[in-house]
Amino acid sequence: MKKYSLLISLTVIFFSCVPNKDLIYLQGEPTTNKEIQRINDIPYKLQVDDMIRIDIKSTEENLVNIFKKGGSQGGGSSQGSSSYFTDYSVDSYGNIRIPTIGDLNVLGYTTVEVRKKVENELKKYIKSKENLFVDVKLSGIKYTILGEIGSPGPKTIFQNKVSIIDAIANSGDITIVGNRKEVEIIRKTINGIEKYTVDLTDINILNSNKFYIKPNDYINIRALKQKSWGTGTTGLQSFTTIISIFTLITSTIVIARNL
Repeated sequence: MKKYSLLISLTVIFFSCVPNKDLIYLQGEPTTNKEIQRINDIPYKLQVDDMIRIDIKSTEENLVNIFKKGGSQGGGSSQGSSSYFTDYSVDSYGNIRIPTIGDLNVLGYTTVEVRKKVENELKKYIKSKENLFVDVKLSGIKYTILGEIGSPGPKTIFQNKVSIIDAIANSGDITIVGNRKEVEIIRKTINGIEKYTVDLTDINILNSNKFYIKPNDYINIRALKQKSWGTGTTGLQSFTTIISIFTLITSTIVIARNL
C-alpha cells in the first residue's frame, strides 16, 4: 500500500509541476524571414477609437493657435489622462474634429497621410508654405490585458510601436501558471474581429507579423492546466498539498476508528 501511495504521490508531483521550458521566453535558434519583416514595417492605419496627437507650428503662432485643440497646447508630449483633452479621438464615423477646420476623415489612413491632409487644409488659411510645420503621431498604444498577468487592465505605452513582449513586461509579467505558448490577441479591424494565438517561448515570434500589437488590442493570458488541478505549481508545493491530503485522510480514519 505504501508503495502505491508513493507512486501516486510521485506521479501527481510530476504532472502538476510547470516544466521549466514552459516558463522561458524566446527559446530556440532564430530563422530569417525577410517577407515577414517587411510586413512588420507596414505603417499602421487608423481605426475607430484611436487617439492621435497633432502638433501645428508656424512663425505665425497666433494664427495657428486657432487650429489647436486646447488652445495654446500642442507642443510637448501627451501623457496620461491629459491626452484625452488635448489629442484627437477617431469617432464612430472615422472622423476627427479640428478647430476651425471641422470634421476630417482619417479612418484607414496612416499618420503620414493624415499629416498631409491637415497640411492641405491649413494651406487654405496659412499661405506661407515654408512657415508651416505639422506633426501627427499616435497618442501611445493603448491595450487591455487580462488573465494570468501580474497587473491586468487597460494600459498605455507612449511609443509608436509596441511589441507583445513590451506589453507583457509593462503589465507585470505572466504568472507562473500563465500559458506562454498560447497567448491570445483579439483585435478589432475594419473587416471585423480577428483573433490570433502566439507562442512567446519560440524566438521566431520576433519574425511574426503578430509580434507588434495594435492600438486597442485585447491580450488574454490563458491559464495552464496545472492551475485547474489545484496541486501547486512547483514540486515543493505539490508535495505539500499531497502531504496535507494524506494527513487529512489519516486523521479522519483515526477519528472514525475511535468512535
